[in-house]
Amino acid sequence: MPAARGRSARPAEQDGSAVPVLEDFVLPELLGSLPALIALVYGPDHRLAYANDAYTSAFGHRTPGLPAVDGCPELAELGLLALMEQVLRSGRPRTVKSRRIHTGDAPAGGEGSYTVTCLPAGRRDGDPAGAGVLIFATDVTDHAVAAERLRASERRHRETAVTLQRSLLPQELEQPDDLRFAATYQPGGTDAAVGGDWYDVITLGAGRTAVVIGDVMGRGVRAAAVMGQLRTAVRAYARLDLPPHEVLQLLDGLAAEIDASQIATCVYAVHDPNEGRLAYASAGHLPILVRDAGGCVRRAEEPTGPPLGTGGWLHTSGSIALPPGSTAVLYTDGLVERRREDIDEGVAALERALAGATGSPQVVCDRLIRSLGVTAEHDDDVAVLVLQHPARDGADAELFHNAALDLLGGHEAAPRARAFASGVLASWRFSPELHDLGVLAVSELVGNSLQHGVPPMRLRLRRTDRRLIIEVTDGDEHLPRRRRVETEDEAGRGISIIATIASSWGSRRTPGGGKAVWCEFALPS
Repeated sequence: MPAARGRSARPAEQDGSAVPVLEDFVLPELLGSLPALIALVYGPDHRLAYANDAYTSAFGHRTPGLPAVDGCPELAELGLLALMEQVLRSGRPRTVKSRRIHTGDAPAGGEGSYTVTCLPAGRRDGDPAGAGVLIFATDVTDHAVAAERLRASERRHRETAVTLQRSLLPQELEQPDDLRFAATYQPGGTDAAVGGDWYDVITLGAGRTAVVIGDVMGRGVRAAAVMGQLRTAVRAYARLDLPPHEVLQLLDGLAAEIDASQIATCVYAVHDPNEGRLAYASAGHLPILVRDAGGCVRRAEEPTGPPLGTGGWLHTSGSIALPPGSTAVLYTDGLVERRREDIDEGVAALERALAGATGSPQVVCDRLIRSLGVTAEHDDDVAVLVLQHPARDGADAELFHNAALDLLGGHEAAPRARAFASGVLASWRFSPELHDLGVLAVSELVGNSLQHGVPPMRLRLRRTDRRLIIEVTDGDEHLPRRRRVETEDEAGRGISIIATIASSWGSRRTPGGGKAVWCEFALPS
């Protein structure tokens, strides 16, 4: 039987004829006509045994029998020599993808990209010393060029988004009298699409400052554009000097109108130096962290609501103490969120980092970025806003003063307020001109409050290193407005006088009911 003689019988078709085997076909001629690059090397020196027409067309004539190091330098350029050694030792094929190589020896010249597979080629006589490696290279130049164009397009798209994102962020933070700020924005790594993180600092007047940080839950140019619209809206709403929860209520409706498919988290806070607290409202955002002068870190917990754009929620405001010497941090989730890790663990790590972070706001900001392991290859956008309420002493403290007087009403209230203001301004050593302007402003604001407001009434004077602030509060919620005064009018001139003599003025409703009307005078530098 054939099996007994060590040979296998050829299989037969249904009609009884023998099925052809591989040896019946003319394979060398077929390999020579294939468009793929094919070469066969043998022995430990990888001497060339065969190269088809496509191979010689790409790299030029190659002399059989020469070692690959000398006769086929393109194999070394492709990084195949070590790979062929592995194939000979293991007997397993290996593949490398999209290797670029110069094909200058060919008539056409130029560069090409190839995916190369090295296959073990044993000898029929079983001689291991003559075993070889079949090199099969497929030209993928067109695919590589298309992939590079796609990558270049993605880079341009990303650069456009990053440029738009940075241009929409404040180029320079406002620095109010009572607080110091620093902020950092870092886009995600090259493999991450740019998000919609933003922050801002807005001076409201009368020494009050608003801060905001938010994150549009989207990627690319669209998210950056939505972010820009929200940031612009926040600045506009902040000028109305509304409580934080009312600002978020307005933003909630606007976010749904801009793009119902994209929502955003946001926290908006207002600092009043007279109260020493940070009033805030949060729309699904991470909690504000505050570090006191002793290094103790507290979270601003409730209240918080759903993200902007969801609708149907009445936001409320809360507050957290911000005494002199304290530092507050507002941030987006990219700083604390990690894959396979609960976000509370990230916030706890940020608390530990903040507890030991001292120095200027920029130093604290940089230290938090490093402590949380944020690098250039981070997989998400990161925005951090650090504000400090500095503790002042010595000569610096002499530039900051407060004085207040409760007004009981009646005919003696106005003269008493003028006398109080005159004495305070004189003790603060203002120039006679500024002293007289300040007393005039007090007279007009108090007179306006006595005529149109209701008790309780209070006069507050505040001096900083850059301005004099005069503020009068009362229990009536009707806000004054400046109007055109005709020559024959006997009333309505108070606000016009204030607007003329002061650097700026404004009014707002107070949280407990009532209003505050204020004006500022810039101090000479």
